[in-house]
Amino acid sequence: MKPFMDKDFLLDNDVAKMLYHHYAAEMPIIDYHCHVNPKDIAENKKYKNITEVWLGGDHYKWRAMRSCGLPERVITGDASDYEKFEAFASAMPSLIGNPLYHWSHLELQRYFGYYGTLSPETCEEVWNLCNEKLAGDDMTVREIIKKSNVCLLCTTDDPADSLEYHIAIRDDESFDVQVLPAFRPDKAMNPAMPGYAEYIATLAKAGGAEITDYASLIEVLRGRIEFFDSLGCRTADHGFDDYVAFDDEKTAEEAEACAAAVFARALAGDKITADDVKVFKSAMIRFFGAEYVKHGWILQIHFGALRSPNTIMKNLLGPDTGYDTIHGQNCIYALAKMLDALNVEGSLPRTILYSLNPIDNAALGTLIGSFQYTSEEAEGLSCLPPMQHGSAWWFNDNIKGMRDQLENLANLSALGKFVGMLTDSRSFLSYTRHEYFRRILCGVLAGYVVRGEYPLDIDNLAQMVCDICYNNTKDFFGFKLI
Repeated sequence: MKPFMDKDFLLDNDVAKMLYHHYAAEMPIIDYHCHVNPKDIAENKKYKNITEVWLGGDHYKWRAMRSCGLPERVITGDASDYEKFEAFASAMPSLIGNPLYHWSHLELQRYFGYYGTLSPETCEEVWNLCNEKLAGDDMTVREIIKKSNVCLLCTTDDPADSLEYHIAIRDDESFDVQVLPAFRPDKAMNPAMPGYAEYIATLAKAGGAEITDYASLIEVLRGRIEFFDSLGCRTADHGFDDYVAFDDEKTAEEAEACAAAVFARALAGDKITADDVKVFKSAMIRFFGAEYVKHGWILQIHFGALRSPNTIMKNLLGPDTGYDTIHGQNCIYALAKMLDALNVEGSLPRTILYSLNPIDNAALGTLIGSFQYTSEEAEGLSCLPPMQHGSAWWFNDNIKGMRDQLENLANLSALGKFVGMLTDSRSFLSYTRHEYFRRILCGVLAGYVVRGEYPLDIDNLAQMVCDICYNNTKDFFGFKLI
């Protein structure tokens, strides 16, 4: 029997151990998609206790606690911080096989030096230990980032954001980790969103110009892209949620004309239909694609999430509180049509595709192969393909999900050219998810060797590990590391 989460956790043979301990574990982290708050980095936040840093805003943990039958009061309600931590500790023994069990104990080991297990019996001990550590000056947000070996991270930012905290971080010479904005224009692309007209007014204020029609909307967004680019932005993330909305029957000119009419009705407060949204998004993604190509940005597309199906809890707690689910609708046809339209128009950026539905793994593995074209004139890309199948996302961010994604990519594409892991997290303690991924990656690569399916070529395997963990990400995004 293997010891619980020891130094060889998830490493089942000597090849995996060698690849992880000698190579993967040493590589810096580039977290190119996350949801941490740049304000906390700029102000170097210090946490008052483990509940604040661990349970505040973490819908993964909230969902697990509900699955254990715990009342909402000790999850998002008015219970004390200790009661909430105690409730989470009571849930832990039931989470066998859940990645949260591993993530939580990796965080306890790496940041707090605790190698026991969290349970009702150890709750008070862990609470006291963690809070004592958090009181020290070496557990501020910036210190957590640095001790995690993070060299660069990209937050997620709306076009209307001021980016004031990114400017403050950039100008602070005492902190040498790059914190870059990432452009997330989902609100601008959804004219059916409640409060859309009010959002457009906010966007106009941020852009310093009136938005009275579709043409002025485009000009303000173009200006915001320039502003983001001036602060080092290298990527835009688009969440298509439950389905990929693209109208392949309209030309670019027809879609733009229809979008202009839809936008005028949205500003007037008229009802916007699903077909209106589809044609509006079709025009907007064409505009954005062209802009991203011009600036050399990476387009990230997330789809397959059904948001807030529980109306009662949505009304009670709002969005992003642990009630989203995987959507079963197949989006590959519409996605392929969208990529093709952008490609024909010269507006297809380098792209990373993520589906929340694991049944799309093979389809994405083959779809990226349909658009792997790099011109002879392309420079500085280190022979990386322009299309990527993104790492196992959200509900797939577990041992089986990661292995399936890696093995599908290996089966259908070129695993050695993969751009690797991201946290997609709101927590500064989540960088251990990179360790989790790297251990799984080394296990998958070693599996090919021990089964005799790939030679024991240490130099090549080591290079592959370092590339997937770090080099490919740096080169694909074009990050200029300090």
